[in-house]
Amino acid sequence: MLTSIIYLLIVVLMLVSSWKVYEKAGRQGWEGIIPIYNLYVMLQIINRPWWWLLIMIFIPIANVIMMIIALKEFLAKFGKGIGFTIATIFFPFITYPILAFGDAQFKNE
Repeated sequence: MLTSIIYLLIVVLMLVSSWKVYEKAGRQGWEGIIPIYNLYVMLQIINRPWWWLLIMIFIPIANVIMMIIALKEFLAKFGKGIGFTIATIFFPFITYPILAFGDAQFKNE
């Protein structure tokens, strides 16, 4: 029972954090919580072609590599480096709220 409550809290935290991060990026918050569409929007934010989404969904191994590249470029728009990217890969439930509610500013450069 306690595990279920903790899991639910983490899910809600991630949804709210994702909403805020996409708002910081100048997008609508709901775009950050719709599965698959949020990846498409992320690719638009980092100026990558739409067909990357197909690779991220359908091609094993390449999808992991491209997702890491996309995540690194997305976090770089918020001034975050490789260390934050690695932390986000392993601990997104910690780093995404930091990105959402911290002082990180989106820079579309």
